[in-house]
Order: sequence, then C-alpha cells, then structure tokens
Amino acid sequence: MELREFPIPDPEGPEILVEVIACTLCGSDLHTMSGRRQEPVPSVLGHEILGRIAAFGPMAPRRDAAGRPLELGDRVTWAIVASCGECFACRRSLPQKCERRVKYGHEVLAPRRELTGGLAEHCLLAPGSAIFRVPDRLPDETACPANCATATVAGAIEAAGELADRSVLIMGCGMLGVTATAWARALGCSNVIACDLDANRRTLARSFGASDVVSPEELAACVLERTAGHGVDATIELTGSSDAFEAMDPLVRQGGTIVLVGATYPARSVLMNLEQIVRRCLTIRGLHNYAPRHLQAAMEFLEGHPEFPFPSLVAAWEPLESLAEAIQIGRARNGLRLGVRARSPR
Repeated sequence: MELREFPIPDPEGPEILVEVIACTLCGSDLHTMSGRRQEPVPSVLGHEILGRIAAFGPMAPRRDAAGRPLELGDRVTWAIVASCGECFACRRSLPQKCERRVKYGHEVLAPRRELTGGLAEHCLLAPGSAIFRVPDRLPDETACPANCATATVAGAIEAAGELADRSVLIMGCGMLGVTATAWARALGCSNVIACDLDANRRTLARSFGASDVVSPEELAACVLERTAGHGVDATIELTGSSDAFEAMDPLVRQGGTIVLVGATYPARSVLMNLEQIVRRCLTIRGLHNYAPRHLQAAMEFLEGHPEFPFPSLVAAWEPLESLAEAIQIGRARNGLRLGVRARSPR
C-alpha cells in the first residue's frame, strides 16, 4: 500500500465527482490486502464509501435512483457496481454482473479511472451508477457500510423468502451477520438463531435481536429444540466456511431455503447429496453483491430502525495517511468495521 497523487478529474457526460467523506474497511478488502483474494492491481481499494457531491458532468442525472433531487453538497452513497443496463446480464436482472461493469474499489488503474475506490479523497462515479441521497438522520457510521454490508443483507433477506413467523438461522455474527439478525427480527421472525465461534460476536448479535446465540457445538441442539425437531425455515450463511455449511445443512427443514453469501474466497469443497436436496425439496440460492434495489431497501431499513445500534459497529475513524495501522486495527476487529477518513469531518 502506498499513497499516490492523481489529478482531480472534471466529470464528463453523465459522470459525477464526489468528495469522499469516509470509507469503511470491508472484510473482502482485508482479504485482498492479505492475498487471500485476488484482485487486479494496482488499484484504489475500498467500496463501502460515503461521499459528498462535488461536481456534476453536463449530462449527469439530477435525481437519485429513488427519484429524489440531487444537488451539490448532498451526502450520497451508490451501488458497488455501475452497470450499462443493456447487456446479457443486465437484461436478466443481474446488473451486478454487467459485462461492462465498473466495480468500485476493484478496478485496475486506467486513464480517467484512477479514482474508483474509497481509500482516496475523491471518487469519480461512472455512467450507470445507482446513486442514493443519504437521509440526514443517518450518521456516517451507519450509512458508510450500507453500500456493501447492508445492501448485501437486503439481497440475502429477499432470497430467503417469507420470514414473518418463521425460524431463521444466521451463520456468522460479523457485520453482515448482525445486520441480517436485526433485519430478520424486524420482519417478525419467531426465532432468530445466530451462530458464531467468537463469544463477543455472539453477545453483539443478541443486541441486534437474536433470540438465541450459540456456538457451533450448541447449534444442532438449539435448532431442534426451537423448531420442535423440524429444522429452520431458512438459513443465511455469511462466513464462507465449509465447516459452517456442513453444520447447517441438516438443520434446514423440508422445503426450506439456504442462502449462501460468505464464500467469496477459496475454501475446500463440500459434498452434497443430490438425492437429499430433491427429497427435502430444498432451495439453495447464492448471492454475490446486489442489485440497486437492494441498496435502496438497505437505506430505508436503516432509516426506519434506529433501535438497533448500527453506529457501534464502526469502532473508530483513522486518517488515510495511517492506512497501514488502520488495516491492522481492522483485522483485529474480527469482521466488524473500522473507518478511514481522507480529511476531518465538516
């Protein structure tokens, strides 16, 4: 990691230039920095970005993706992928897999595409970016992780199906896990069972609405007791651990749903009995990134549920100049968040 200077570009066409207010370090950023994930280099990392509109291109949209007016100085967030809306993937409701996508925090440096990550003072928003104005009542600590963590959970909750009065199992109590716990609770789940290896993270999940928090050793007994032996209606797997998948698979009821989110880095393969998938009438859904509607749902959820302690999930803010130290602190946070600011907040 090194600090470099680039000219601040003037936005062209539909581009928008934003001043970066803050960027939180996602677990995938830390995996990239450690070499666990392979991403193109050199690049400006950071995709959980909160910004302030600094300049509009001459053809830039003056309303956000929800139809609200945009003005200079507005605090905004935007979907992790800018999409074309016309390619094979976009026409099949997978804009996050757009064939001409610009993925913030994941792009190799290129002319006029140097500033596409949040670990910088500015970010140039590409055409096709789904931009959302951030409600004034949301603090930076809550809004900054929304365009990765919260929006991804919105997609996972959608994939899980009807959850009111149902039992749901959340595997992993990091940032996404406690967010999924809160969302399931807000939807009226009868049982929200959260599982994690770490006792501190289990305690945190309780404050986000978990009805039961368990270690992996306690998981099976808890699920069978809470569901009268039937198994949970849905499980959301957020760790990427093969062990976690193998532990939760037999705990899903007949006709239940498994949503896989966490496996975004290499891990050992797991064996699945195809006959059991058929006989148990299981639905298995994978989710990688999210569509713009999920970011809109995330913002609405955060604004509508101030009872959950989301600001507490960002431990501290470190200056961009101290990024190396921030990375070490972020790793010590064990899956929650540390924030980076390019300059002092206004």
